[in-house]
This record gives sequence, C-alpha cells and structure tokens, in this order.
Amino acid sequence: MLGVLTGFGIIGFVILVGYVVQRARILPAETPLVLNRVAFFVAMPALLFTVLARSHPAAIFATPTLASLAAIVVAAVLYLVASRLWFRQPLAETTVGTAAASYVNANNIGLPVATYVLGNAQLVVPVLLLQLILMAPALLAILDISSRGSASVSTILTQPLRNPIIIASLLGIVVAVTGLQLPDAVMAPFELIGGAAVPMVLLVFGMSLVGQRPLPAGSGRRAIAAASLIKLAVMPIAAFCSASSSSGSTRSTCSGSSRSRRCRPRRTSTATRPGTIAR
Repeated sequence: MLGVLTGFGIIGFVILVGYVVQRARILPAETPLVLNRVAFFVAMPALLFTVLARSHPAAIFATPTLASLAAIVVAAVLYLVASRLWFRQPLAETTVGTAAASYVNANNIGLPVATYVLGNAQLVVPVLLLQLILMAPALLAILDISSRGSASVSTILTQPLRNPIIIASLLGIVVAVTGLQLPDAVMAPFELIGGAAVPMVLLVFGMSLVGQRPLPAGSGRRAIAAASLIKLAVMPIAAFCSASSSSGSTRSTCSGSSRSRRCRPRRTSTATRPGTIAR
C-alpha cells in the first residue's frame, strides 16, 4: 500500500511542478505544445519500443486486452443510452461525449501510473493500441461524416500507420515475437530517450491545468457529468468484472489440464522480465 501511495505521490509532485512552472511563466507560452509533441513523436515511442521488445508476447494480448475492450464497450453503450434518454445531442456532440466516456488518457496518465504505481509500463499497451488502432479511426470517421457528409476510407485505414506510437509498439512486438536479441548499444539510446517520456507528459499535464475552469456555464454540464461518472465509476467496475471472469476461466482451464504446457508460466531472467525498464 505504501508503494502505491508513493507512486501516486511522485506523479502528483511532477504534475504540481508543471503547474507551478506554467503559472509562474518561467517558460514561453507555447512550451506545453512543444513538449507534448516531443513526448508524442519521440519519447513515448522510444519507451514503448524498449518495454515491448523485452516483454513476453503472450502477456501483451491476454486478459488485460479483453477487460479493456469490455470496459470500453460498456462505457460507450451507457453514454449513448444516457444521451438518448436525458440530453439529446447532435451526432458530432454525441460522438465526442461517447469518446469522453470511454476513451481513457492512456498516454499522459496511463503510462505514468503503469510505470510508477504498477511498476510495469507494458500494462497500458493493450488499451493504448485498442484506442489508437480501432477507436480513434472510427471516431474520426463519424466526425468527418457528421461535419462534411463523407469520409475518406484510405485516410481512415492508413491513420494508424502514421502514428509513431503504433509504429514503435508494433516494432517492439515484432522483436519480442521473433526473439531477436538487440545489442545493448542499440537499445541504450532508446532507453535514454524513453526515460524522458513519463516526466515530460506529467509536466505537460500540470501545465495544461493553468487557467482551466471546470464546468463553465453553457458547457453541457449534464453530458459532462454523465461521461465523468461512467468513466470514473462504471469503467473500472466493468474492467474488474471482465478481468475477474477471464482469470477465473483461465484458472479453471489450467486446473483441469495441469499437465498442459500452456498453463505453465514461462520463466524469464531478471534482465528480460516483462515490463523491465532500464533506468
């Protein structure tokens, strides 16, 4: 418990530093945008590549992926129902609200929590890839149709291939699946750059809080309240129930076939344990 509180304390302190820096105007006004782009296009891809390259492939797409998908579907459906019953919105606003209720901040918050609280940055990868590969193109297509009446199929299909986080994650998975052992001299620069990802996104998050006024008049408070309630309360419960059900099924299957190799955990050395991050 102390380790969890310490992890959240570290995250909160770095966010506070970012807030103070922006509030005191120590850096230029465009600094948050610049840092956010550096994190997105450089640091985070490097971090995810190093984490996934040293991970066990089976641990990436297992129970966490199913739990994340179930939670996303439940949250999206609930918001659509709430929007239909209590606050009717146009298609574009409904799409944005559905995304707000089901699309989690896996980058700026998910990575720091996975790294400093859970101790394994690999845990955020399933939901990150689900959102970037499936959800983002679908949401953008709906928004294009609602605003322009049409959407470019080629743009939608190739959008994930232009995302540096997806490209780096796929390359890391390829290295892990093939068992390719990259020399330390090759991995070291990626580890060094990736080490800047978490503190950078936390600083940017703190900077973004300056000047923000929650729930101003005319901002659609009922829709915001519904989306926040679904994301903060319903999504965790749905993910927990789904993960518990999947884990229970796995344990039952393994207990019934104890001699099966599939039920035996794979041994890994300390240097290649899933989620190990060189610091």
